[in-house]
Amino acid sequence: MTRKPSAVAMIAVYAALAVATAAVLYPVLLVVKKAFEPGRQFALSASPVPEDVTLQHFDGLLGASFAQHALASIAVALATTVVGIFLACTAAYALSRFRFPGRRTALTTFLVVQMFPASLLILPLYVLLDQLHLLNSLTGLVLVYSTTAIPFCVWTLKGYFDSLPRELLEAARVDGAGPARIFFTIVLPLARPGIAVTALFSFMTAWNEFIMASTFLTDEGKYTLPVLLQSSVGQFSADWGRFAAGAIVTSVPVMVLFYVLQKYLVGGLTAGAVKG
Repeated sequence: MTRKPSAVAMIAVYAALAVATAAVLYPVLLVVKKAFEPGRQFALSASPVPEDVTLQHFDGLLGASFAQHALASIAVALATTVVGIFLACTAAYALSRFRFPGRRTALTTFLVVQMFPASLLILPLYVLLDQLHLLNSLTGLVLVYSTTAIPFCVWTLKGYFDSLPRELLEAARVDGAGPARIFFTIVLPLARPGIAVTALFSFMTAWNEFIMASTFLTDEGKYTLPVLLQSSVGQFSADWGRFAAGAIVTSVPVMVLFYVLQKYLVGGLTAGAVKG
């Protein structure tokens, strides 16, 4: 019989969780405070509650230029998500269900690629984009983001495809369904939790990335939102109020996406942990 934890133990656990939550949220609250507080610099007060409230930072941020950069970020993030999902789904299904020469090598390669930071790829990617005439292009940025996101997405989806019962696919094959029909009408609907995780990761990869975007994009009119926000912090001056307001506005789409996909996230992340 399982022993019920004592009241003292439960209080200690909840107190520790409350302290950990406060430690994590405190820097976020300081950013929110600066976004609604007048002035360009951070206040000396450690309190997360602003003394005065203003919307001037948001007024200075949300203009025609911001809308243009926001549309560029949305276009890049959505295109990266679509390309990443399509390529990761097909590759992960092939690696999960078929046996062919080079399969283990491909899986190992995907795993090894994840061990290196994306910044190491900047120079070769810059040369490739230059040869393809895709520098300073949102299309080139989508290709770069899709390439860096695919290894993680393939491993995530492969673990989910491995958990799907083979008997179900074999029954569909006996009923006369071909590989394409099985994949699109049976496998993909069952893999929605894994696809949700893949979509969220691909979207966040493109939405939050700064280093590659600032390297490959030289036209200020094509800047994505992270590059635009960095322009608020210069070498000799920094408008931290505008930067904080931009950080809050930029984080809203990701929070909305988390909220919409939350029912799929736990299942998608844990499905491959134990092979069914």
